[in-house]
Amino acid sequence: MISLSKRLSFTLIGILLTFTPINFAKQLSNLKVDSLIGSRVNLPSFWIGKGQINHDVHILVMAGHADSQGMNGAGTSGYVVDLKGAAPMDSSMRDELYWNLLVCKELVLLGRRYGLNISFYDPEIRTLVDANDPRTNWSNGYRHALNGGYPLEIHFDAYGPDGYGSGLIPAVTDDLNSIDESLASDFGRYPLLFRGGLGAPRRQIRILEIGKLEGELEDRLRDASTRDKTIRTIAIRITNSILKGLNKDTITVKL
Repeated sequence: MISLSKRLSFTLIGILLTFTPINFAKQLSNLKVDSLIGSRVNLPSFWIGKGQINHDVHILVMAGHADSQGMNGAGTSGYVVDLKGAAPMDSSMRDELYWNLLVCKELVLLGRRYGLNISFYDPEIRTLVDANDPRTNWSNGYRHALNGGYPLEIHFDAYGPDGYGSGLIPAVTDDLNSIDESLASDFGRYPLLFRGGLGAPRRQIRILEIGKLEGELEDRLRDASTRDKTIRTIAIRITNSILKGLNKDTITVKL
């Protein structure tokens, strides 16, 4: 993790650059709306992933909030559950975790098929109060990063004004790499110190926000006739973004 002085430097640079005309134009260029996942995050962000990474790097995928159900930070229930009174997909968990798990599993199956060194970690215990418990996502992701791996946590963002949109929340480090850059280019780029630095990024875990859990994205996930195709489409996008970050051939898969 980076030192306090470096964090303050990143913050000061971000504040100064926010007001330059060039940067304003850059931010406007990031205002993209996807027909499936909706809008990208639109916050001032200036990091670039330049570091080279081993083509066979071990990617560890985790489902966001897999160990925090029933606690603060359990993830969003989604628009139709909270505001329309729909039943959750699984009464034992928030809808976000339900979708996080399905996307993770599809991503790992697809990634392995197309040459990625990728695996999935699930604590299976849905409530772990101690953040430093060795079974948590945070603990496993941090150990994975210390061993040279690339930990990635999959999330869906909150609906409405509480959510920011799709994008990569990077690890709190000055050594971001080509996978980080590719995911940010394809999904959106959150600031380096988003919300002052979240727990996972401070442990070198990247967070990929796929999109807000609302609108067409949520409707297609909850509709049994479009669910599998939607999850697969998301997994293909993430897989291709990682492959591009590793300078490997991307894939075309018939849905």
